[in-house]
Amino acid sequence: MANIVSIVGRPNVGKSTLFNRLIEQRKAIMDNQSGVTRDRHYGYGEWTNHYFTVIDTGGYVVGSEDIFEGAIRDQVELAIEESTVVLFMVDTMSGLTELDKEFANVLRRYNKPVFLVANKAETTERYQSAAEFYELGIGDAIYPISSQTGFGTGDLLDEVVKHFETVGIENPEEGIPRIAIVGRPNVGKSSFLNVLTGTERSIVTNIAGTTRDAIHTPYKAFGKEYILIDTAGIRRKSRVKEDIEFYSTIRSVKAMEESDVCIIMLDAEKGLEGQDMTLIGQADKAKKGIVLMINKWDLVEKDSKTADQMKKEMLERLAPMNYMPVIFASVLEKQRIFQVMEKAMEVYENKSRRITTSRLNEVMQEEITKYPPPAHRGKHIKIKYMIQLPTPSPTFVFFCNHPKYIKEPYMRYLENRMREHFDFTGAPITLFFREK
Repeated sequence: MANIVSIVGRPNVGKSTLFNRLIEQRKAIMDNQSGVTRDRHYGYGEWTNHYFTVIDTGGYVVGSEDIFEGAIRDQVELAIEESTVVLFMVDTMSGLTELDKEFANVLRRYNKPVFLVANKAETTERYQSAAEFYELGIGDAIYPISSQTGFGTGDLLDEVVKHFETVGIENPEEGIPRIAIVGRPNVGKSSFLNVLTGTERSIVTNIAGTTRDAIHTPYKAFGKEYILIDTAGIRRKSRVKEDIEFYSTIRSVKAMEESDVCIIMLDAEKGLEGQDMTLIGQADKAKKGIVLMINKWDLVEKDSKTADQMKKEMLERLAPMNYMPVIFASVLEKQRIFQVMEKAMEVYENKSRRITTSRLNEVMQEEITKYPPPAHRGKHIKIKYMIQLPTPSPTFVFFCNHPKYIKEPYMRYLENRMREHFDFTGAPITLFFREK
């Protein structure tokens, strides 16, 4: 990420709107309520064949009643430190404020190119009033823009790209496995990400709903690169009352659908609840690799048989979606944290596994001979051969004479035998039956 542009400023000046415009996606949640963005949020943009990373940040405040104030300030300063260029955004509608002046002093501590961006300059009056921000003494010029309509953003980017030393990489995440951390609110997803990365990547509190956007973080382990995605907690629709939580849930589901493997976190004290089963069902339907991480295991009274018994009961309730590994861990005590990641990497390999046609037919024809498909109304079903399709998750086509008479129990038999022989642990398998 050689070219990095961070968007900073006080709350409610339009930072997330500009972020979405620069990356050409509605990725960050936008709302008139201040303090919506909390963590650093990354995306990728392009201008005149220059590729760059954009960082959206929370509003920088001092002395407010927001309990996240200090943590948000830390996230903003981390973003500034790693930036190539800083866009200091102010608001022409509300004019120059004491908070703008205070934040300008913060920016002076950093030896970074700073562009003073006067947002909401949709009218001639506001465009002209942008001149008052010269009082801040930041940058060589003021760039009046409208992040809502795109007015002025081209002129701004023309100057920004002049500070890039390279043209950059079009999509730094392309081809890198994506692992989403999903679960209900307050199960420890952000704490898990912070322990893995060794930094305060996501803000952590005991308040449910602290994380709002899906947070993407590069991660390297065991000699390989991955993208970790921390998501907002997902509750039942009936419990979602606020617009912000609704959009957070949408972002979380989208992040899960775009991932390769989902680490689904459960609370050990609460066990497998209905919403957990819904999340597992969504991941299975989307054909994602799945690892079940039972967090807060240190808080459970247990003996040598507790884990095995709980695992057995969970998998019985999940059947037939009981193909995923289950790991009991504690983020707080750092117990089996890296074992979870190692297992997620194994699941990714299993999900990507390709079986040669000759090996597939050799093994499965033997199993079919042992237990052939039941006849239907006197019609004998013969499976002639099978192939694996080149799809993101294991998908197989069985060619036979009467495909419509293959019933669900026999499909399960074939799937279980394939898992036995080829180790598809944690990976969903799809079987199709076609007429020869």
